[in-house]
Amino acid sequence: MVILTLNCGSSSVKYQVYDWDEKNVLASGIVERVGIEGSIINHKAPGVADVSLEHECPNHVVAVELILKTITDPQHGVVRSMKDIGAVGHRMVHGGMKFARSVLITDESLATFKELIDLAPLHNPANITGVEAAKAVLPNVPHCAVMDTAWHQTMPSTSYTYALPHEWQDKYMVRRYGFHGTSFLYTAKRASVLLGKDPFDSNVIIAHIGNGSSINAVKDGCSYDTSMGMTPLEGLVMGTRSGDIDPGIVFHMMKKAGLSAAEVEKALNKESGVLGITGRWSDRRDIENAAAEGDRIAIVAQELEGYRIKKYIGAYYAALGHVDALVFTAGVGEMGPVTRHLSTLGLEGMGIKVDPARNEKAKCRNAELEISAPDSPVKVYVIPTDEELVMTEDAFALMNGTYDVHTNYTYSFQSPDYVNKQRAAGLEKDLAKKPYLADLIAHPRR
Repeated sequence: MVILTLNCGSSSVKYQVYDWDEKNVLASGIVERVGIEGSIINHKAPGVADVSLEHECPNHVVAVELILKTITDPQHGVVRSMKDIGAVGHRMVHGGMKFARSVLITDESLATFKELIDLAPLHNPANITGVEAAKAVLPNVPHCAVMDTAWHQTMPSTSYTYALPHEWQDKYMVRRYGFHGTSFLYTAKRASVLLGKDPFDSNVIIAHIGNGSSINAVKDGCSYDTSMGMTPLEGLVMGTRSGDIDPGIVFHMMKKAGLSAAEVEKALNKESGVLGITGRWSDRRDIENAAAEGDRIAIVAQELEGYRIKKYIGAYYAALGHVDALVFTAGVGEMGPVTRHLSTLGLEGMGIKVDPARNEKAKCRNAELEISAPDSPVKVYVIPTDEELVMTEDAFALMNGTYDVHTNYTYSFQSPDYVNKQRAAGLEKDLAKKPYLADLIAHPRR
């Protein structure tokens, strides 16, 4: 049986095709520039040359049709026919207070997602459009919604409540929701495996650092607090998002510069973060290169981002009282030793000791690595996230009637014997080029 997962953005659709019986990724890819001239699909399958095809996609329906045509193509496809697709998993960014777990998409649940658009106006409309497009093309298979916010529904009221008029929460749903939930679920469970501990006896701090970044305090295996709030704008310094600021700045700029609410929203979401600081770069690799050449503003951007992460690590350590592991994940977290170094510099007094040499070498998307010093009381791991696998397993379990919230459900990747076949193959190639990675691999404690 094949499970298809879709992650629909405003102008793109990411996908993965997973063979449930063989527990293997058959293909993955992305359709870019949906609704924009010059649409293209980039398709990757193990053992086959990558495929890039231009195809105009005026809307998401055409984009989903293109994905299905590509994955069933006799030459470079990986599925014989659409009849082999047993279920479709969809990423939904915001589930509000309505959803504490993944759900089958029905007319009723889809209507609820539409009611929540105001909470995620930049994300939920595209997610909903993708669902409707996929259901139009594949009307006879179960479609499942996997929410970024669901993981955080275990947070206590002290974590999710803002010090604002209570009516705002009751009437307008103003509260902290948190995001990156599927990534945090996966990495929290994997960290417990590496620690050799029951997931519900583990305290972990997870830093998901990418273009969008957030940090999660996990207490006894459940989300306890997180840096993103009602929207993905709060918290850490990000690629183009401001993170935490004084709310008074909004009123100041509206008065002094005559900015509208829409202009301020755009500035905070798309023109701030490290892009706002540098005026040129949102990609940390560009900033790292510029900083290495002595660019003062690039150095400031690096140090500010690292300092903000460090402050949250300290705050969440205090909130948890005891921490078993600190985990870095996502693009920058997995491949950015400079950001990891700046984020943990000076935390030795808290028992967080990073080995500089191990950290510098830890650049790999195909293995879980340990970068903590041998005498570090708190383990520091780099764990490549796998949101697609969470979506896939949730979709299958919903289709099969065996799904439940993560506190009552065991994922395949919670086993010490779990192997991601695609990453295992990729690791062999990585080790051929970088044999030193073998010494960094974190092995499950048994």
